[in-house]
Amino acid sequence: MGVAIRVGTRNEEPRLNGLAHYVEHCVFKGCQTAKGKHRTARQIINSVEGIGGEINAFTTKEETTFYAATPVSHFRQTLQLLADMLLRPTFPKHETDKELGVILDEIESYEDSPSELIYDDFESLIFSGEPLAQPILGTRKTLKTIGSKPDFAMNWVKTHFVPENMVVFSQGKMSFDSVRKLVEKSFFSSFERQVSVSAASRQRLEENGGENLRVFHRHTHQVHVMIGGKAYPLGHKDQLGAYFLNNILGGGSLNSRLNLRLREQKGLVYTIESQYVPLSDTGYWSVYFACEPPNKEECIRLVKEELRKLRESSLTTSQHLLALQQLRGQMAISAENQENSVLAMAKQMMYYGCTPTWQESYAKIAQFTPSDLQRIAGELFAENEFFTLIYD
Repeated sequence: MGVAIRVGTRNEEPRLNGLAHYVEHCVFKGCQTAKGKHRTARQIINSVEGIGGEINAFTTKEETTFYAATPVSHFRQTLQLLADMLLRPTFPKHETDKELGVILDEIESYEDSPSELIYDDFESLIFSGEPLAQPILGTRKTLKTIGSKPDFAMNWVKTHFVPENMVVFSQGKMSFDSVRKLVEKSFFSSFERQVSVSAASRQRLEENGGENLRVFHRHTHQVHVMIGGKAYPLGHKDQLGAYFLNNILGGGSLNSRLNLRLREQKGLVYTIESQYVPLSDTGYWSVYFACEPPNKEECIRLVKEELRKLRESSLTTSQHLLALQQLRGQMAISAENQENSVLAMAKQMMYYGCTPTWQESYAKIAQFTPSDLQRIAGELFAENEFFTLIYD
């Protein structure tokens, strides 16, 4: 079970960048119960972990999600715990001060991992001038500001953790009616309704002046490269087509075009992958790889060549059918992972108001013809619109 809240990094003021992620951490540090009793950080952890369950959370550019997995017999108390954490956090200063240090350590850990950091830096490049360019973790400077006043975190919760922004979700041996009654009692029975200002709080940032190439000189053994561009938002008529095309290009399989060309045929990389990230009003695609410095230009050339092939040539009938067959199997296997399934369900409900099955989504994907995919490739992979980020 869990709660997805439609607020994230893009809703932050620049001076408070990292606030959404900070709040995600700090609601675990203490809260009040509906009856006015106090839960400590250790009590919050033990109430789930102590019965063999798991509790976790994550922040994205547009959402903050809290979720837990517990035996069915503990559903009621775990749901109530989530409600207490999100509706009545106390943010005890002695605990939140310690958590600031944890987040600063998380930033340093991230900066030691170029294969992860490059995704943040690429979003900063491609979304320059927009709140989406801000890093999820924030910066040392902004975190110092956030930690200086407890009101920043409390006001964030009061403003954004409201029913209008929330999707409460669960998956397991519980009837819908029983879950609904428990959610209404735990979350909404005495809630003061207010209008969210999430959309209104989005601000413009300083732009990069049309820069499409950015190079950072880092002390790494490999060169890390990311190439990409803008893409369709959530709900776009070609969103599922772009998802299908990305799977062919460099999705999670070893027989993706990029992996076959650069790793299997040429032996130039260990890791190469592509992704398509749709957001509420925009999106982007990207290709990432790491290689030895002398191979950088050849790898970039080969990536662009594979993108050009998708723009200029449509799949054959047999290639199309094989790609569909592969994707169908991947979707079926992914649906059996309960954590992936329930988190996907929550996001679908948040943005579409419904939760289609994987079979329904696959049926829509199967309607995209080879010529449709070539058209989408032409729209997304136009070379004069590429953004390139290099850690040299």
